[in-house]
Amino acid sequence: MLRRFWLFFAQAVTVVLAVWFVVATLKPEWLQRGRVAVQSGSPIVALKEVVPNVAGAAAEGSYSEAARQAMPAVVNIFTSKNGSRRSPHPQAEDPWFRFFFGDRLPERQEPVSSLGSGVIVSAEGYILTNHHVVDGADEIEVALTDGRKANAKVVGSDPETDLAVLKVSLKDLPAITLGRLENVKVGDVVLAIGNPFGVGQTVTMGIVSALGRSHLGINTFENFIQTDAAINPGNSGGALVDAQGNLLGINTAIYSRSGGSLGIGFAIPVSTAKQVMESIISTGSVTRGWIGVEPQDMTPEIAESFGLDAKEGALIAAVVQGGPADKAGVKPGDVLASVDGQPITDTTALLNAIAQLKPGVDIKMKVIRRGKPAELTVTIGKRPPPPRRSLPFDDEEQ
Repeated sequence: MLRRFWLFFAQAVTVVLAVWFVVATLKPEWLQRGRVAVQSGSPIVALKEVVPNVAGAAAEGSYSEAARQAMPAVVNIFTSKNGSRRSPHPQAEDPWFRFFFGDRLPERQEPVSSLGSGVIVSAEGYILTNHHVVDGADEIEVALTDGRKANAKVVGSDPETDLAVLKVSLKDLPAITLGRLENVKVGDVVLAIGNPFGVGQTVTMGIVSALGRSHLGINTFENFIQTDAAINPGNSGGALVDAQGNLLGINTAIYSRSGGSLGIGFAIPVSTAKQVMESIISTGSVTRGWIGVEPQDMTPEIAESFGLDAKEGALIAAVVQGGPADKAGVKPGDVLASVDGQPITDTTALLNAIAQLKPGVDIKMKVIRRGKPAELTVTIGKRPPPPRRSLPFDDEEQ
């Protein structure tokens, strides 16, 4: 009898353990439900927790969708320049080495590497970046966010706007959508995307601080978007996008005393970038008009010294001998009031107006000479390439 009882007891325990094992394996929440019920009766402390978000939905006020749209089109650019930097010999501090060579130690040439960013603007492989990112580079490598890497070639560049176009031979490229500058207003939210300091692709947020910034001495032709979105070394050539992820500009420079972001960054507008890119792809370069003058902004002091009543216009400080303006009869001291019917307010307006004209065409210019208006006919020439110069502002090349 006792033996039968123990046998029954052992079978019952075995069945219970088997049932518990099956439930714990297939339906663990059944066991947890019981525990929660016991604990909920006596909570340690009352807490408020956020309601779980729907999977994939962006939080209120988030710009994650804009970043998701634009980030795949922003690439990292690595360049190298062979023999452009000399380094001391590794045994320069060895006293025996110095005994034989003295102070005339041999030096080694080392390749200099730089880092920047770029934006894929076409699925055909065209990438926009800054001229100073790839200037003088012997090798250019582009790294995409999906892990792919490829060597890039320079289709062409324009130092006067600091833009360059690269080409890679890859398929299924995620091209960015171009925005419209006329829809941009001061105060609009923007995102800056690039690879600052080589840490990896980074997104920073800010607003449009100003439009049409010029007279900065960064480029010859300036019409910058100013933003307080953090831009740091390595962001050069990266994208400035709107809250929908559309390209508004190419990040190019910062105003900084330390080399880091101080909240004043500048981007080349997408309208300028598109115009330069199309010209480079179709002709290999950017052709601009030129008349051969050295203009100077009119100021009250200058107007008074010349006895002029003009408050606007561009004063001709010098004329290139044998240039288009010289042949047309333009003289130093003339004030250019209009070019081809377009009023001239300052030197920036004059440069932009002349640059947009095609070489070889005849246009009318109105000048003020010794207080009297005059009209001259000028045959537009081709603007010569600019001399190499260093930027007075901190750019983001590393």
